[in-house]
Amino acid sequence: MKVTKLVSTCDLKDCPTIYATDRGTFLVQGETPPDHGLQIPAHETLVEIPMELLQKAISDRLI
Repeated sequence: MKVTKLVSTCDLKDCPTIYATDRGTFLVQGETPPDHGLQIPAHETLVEIPMELLQKAISDRLI
């Protein structure tokens, strides 16, 4: 899979980031919230990202 960085909240490797793939999907890097209280399948996960990341992606017309 080819992954392309679209937008991040900083220039470091460990910040919330949105990536595009050559599969027509997105990958999202963020924190795993321990207190979400949701029941999700074992093969899935949740990540929490700041609203500013999505706002930046939208204003930059990336998504």
